[in-house]
Amino acid sequence: MKTILGMAVLLGTATHASTAWSKEDPAAGAQLYAANCTACHGANRAGVPGAFPALTDIGKRLQPAQIKEKIRKGGGLMPPFSQLSPQEIDDIASYLAK
Repeated sequence: MKTILGMAVLLGTATHASTAWSKEDPAAGAQLYAANCTACHGANRAGVPGAFPALTDIGKRLQPAQIKEKIRKGGGLMPPFSQLSPQEIDDIASYLAK
């Protein structure tokens, strides 16, 4: 009985972890990135050395929650994007993480 319960908990946790990004829309994120981020980070996400960091491999450097937090709160030269909804932030983060 304990083994079955343990497997159910494990499978439930694995399912929850894999669906954490499933509601996000990278295509919508690309449009939001173009509207909100290209002025500093560029259309190709290459950034401006010494001023604005490249975002080309941000998914390898930061966890999804860290990317979302940076978008939401800003930091350094980056302003907070508090006008974006949680869904919009999720979409941008999923676009950047790919």
